[in-house]
Amino acid sequence: MRRTRGFTLVEVLVALAIVAIALGAGLRVSGSQINHAQRQGDMFRAQLCAENELIKLRLTRQLPDTGDKSFSCEQAGIVLEGKLHVEATPNPSFRKVDALVYQAAGDDRQAYTLVKLSTLVGRF
Repeated sequence: MRRTRGFTLVEVLVALAIVAIALGAGLRVSGSQINHAQRQGDMFRAQLCAENELIKLRLTRQLPDTGDKSFSCEQAGIVLEGKLHVEATPNPSFRKVDALVYQAAGDDRQAYTLVKLSTLVGRF
């Protein structure tokens, strides 16, 4: 009588468990990559918004008033909110300007800052 040799049920289950663990780890890594790419795109759009607001401020060719001013901008179909914070410096000919851009808060999420750019604006 000839007996054919094959895999036992336990061996097959162990092999399936190893494959499942490897696929799960790969899925987790790819999901992390997708989240990172999304975050990088959000930060790039936020930086464009902040730079645009600072350039607008410089193009007015006036010393800005101190205080806060809100703004919003749209980049690639996404609306971002921001704030320009202007404060005095020890030299009265200059003002420090911070441009903060944050993701608008949804129903159950809090707003969080994406980018903060700072510069000095002087009298022209």
